[in-house]
Formats: sequence, C-alpha cells, structure tokens
Amino acid sequence: MQFRWRYRVLSIGVSGHRNINDTEKVSILVDKALNKIVTTFDERPLQIISPLAEGADRLVVWRAFATYDIQLIVPLPFALSEYMHDFSSITSQAEFLTLLKEASRIIELPYAGTREDGYLAAGIYVLDHSDVLISIWDGKPAQGVGGTGEIVKKARNRKLPIVWVHTSDHDKERVTYENFDQEENT
Repeated sequence: MQFRWRYRVLSIGVSGHRNINDTEKVSILVDKALNKIVTTFDERPLQIISPLAEGADRLVVWRAFATYDIQLIVPLPFALSEYMHDFSSITSQAEFLTLLKEASRIIELPYAGTREDGYLAAGIYVLDHSDVLISIWDGKPAQGVGGTGEIVKKARNRKLPIVWVHTSDHDKERVTYENFDQEENT
C-alpha cells in the first residue's frame, strides 16, 4: 500500500474513552502501538493531535512524551475556561494544564452550538489533521455525538490507518491495525 503524506511530520490523532479500567495494561499496548506506528511510517518527526480529555487522550500523550520527541497539538472543543468544567477534579484540571503548557499549538475551535457538537468538531479536527489514529475503545457504538465510536467510524470511512487498542472485557490485551500496509493483529 502506498501512503500519500499530507504533512512532513507524522501526525497521530487520538480518540478514546475517558474511563480506562486497567491503565497499566493499556499503557503497554499504547507503547506497542506507538512503536508500530513509528516503524511503519518511516520514523518521521512526530506530532500528537489530542484535545487532552481525561483518559485515553492523556494516556497516549504521556506515553509518547516518555519515549519520543513529539510536538503536541491541542484542538479545544470550546473555550478553555468552558472546557475546564468538563474535568472531574482539580487534579484532572491540573494535569490538563500541565500538558497544555507542553503544546506546540493550541487551537480553540469556533463555537459549535452544543457541547456534543464541540466534541464532534474536535474529533473531526483530529481526523482532518492526522496521518494515523490511535483509538482506545471498547468497540461499542458512540454513546453520544462525537463519541469514540463515531470518530472511529468516520476514520474508517476515510480509510485512515487506525491502531485500535481494545478495551472490552472479552478482548483486552489486543491491538488491531487497520489500513496499514500489512494487516497485523496482536
């Protein structure tokens, strides 16, 4: 399969659940996924595109920072002051602000009308600017507009390469690679 790069850097988008039950196991799978992406896609300079929501978004960013020299691009689904209300605790807000300080670019997306529309707009921004998507997902349909299931469906429709870190109880410890040059599922 031939890839046509839109960017000089390798842009890795992130979509996933806010609540992750076994972060230690998922972290190991994310490390494996990042390594696969880097080796498959020519070891170009990396950037992660993530709204830095709790859970999957932050986990991927932390794991990438631990191993790679990355740029971080943060599309905010709405104004920063409003987005801060969506975090469950002061600790979560502090973690968000710590990561936000590391961002190369922060993009405050235009007002979309509703919170769900804002999250959908952020997810579409991630897809529009990514060469590959990491999804930390249970495989179930989205529970609302802009949820992980919807973003993965849109990525599949675009034939975007996807690394799916499975989080369902019956499928844990599995990573699926979609639209890569060689299908590899582990």
